[in-house]
Amino acid sequence: MATQPTDRPSTPSEGPNQRQKIWADLLSRIALGDRVAFDTLYRQSSPHLLAVILRIQSHRAQAEDILQEVYINIWRSAQSFNPALSQASTWLGSVARNRAIDSLRRRQSEPHTISSSRVGPDDEESDMINAAPSDIPGPQALLEQAAEARQIQHCLKSLSGEQKHSLSLAFYQGLSHAEVAEHLGQPLGTVKSWVRRGLQSLKSCLERATTLARS
Repeated sequence: MATQPTDRPSTPSEGPNQRQKIWADLLSRIALGDRVAFDTLYRQSSPHLLAVILRIQSHRAQAEDILQEVYINIWRSAQSFNPALSQASTWLGSVARNRAIDSLRRRQSEPHTISSSRVGPDDEESDMINAAPSDIPGPQALLEQAAEARQIQHCLKSLSGEQKHSLSLAFYQGLSHAEVAEHLGQPLGTVKSWVRRGLQSLKSCLERATTLARS
């Protein structure tokens, strides 16, 4: 496998639907161990998947390392792709997104060796961690978080089905507007309108709830 993705995601004559069919066919062949299909899919889809990873991991070198892990995972799990359940680009994007998130979690869990000890003017050593305020939320903060979560759920019920679906794909699954449009089979402008109006409705609902709670 090449270490750098090419700049060619697909041929100029390929539209989004044609690309989906081509990638779905390549995944089916990869599931059977077809290395030529794997190489073709890598050359065509790697720029798209690298862009997905870079939205999560902005460090270019680390993103490219993650990209290699993504394609190893694709090779191993291609048989789990079901074209009846999702489009090829959506499935590939999910693999890339999950691998990038896992990489971030691994790095965050790595131990740090910076000392927390501090020597005072009287030459006595103290631990700065013990002196730092705890970031664990107290009972009042937990109650406020629970109330806020309930209010968000209440406000979500006021949105249309299209708005809720678009917001869910954009913010909970991390898809771009273009990917949401492709996933839903809707024009990009329509999806952007759903997301914008959904966010405006949520903001207005939450502001009203905050005003009522303070009055």
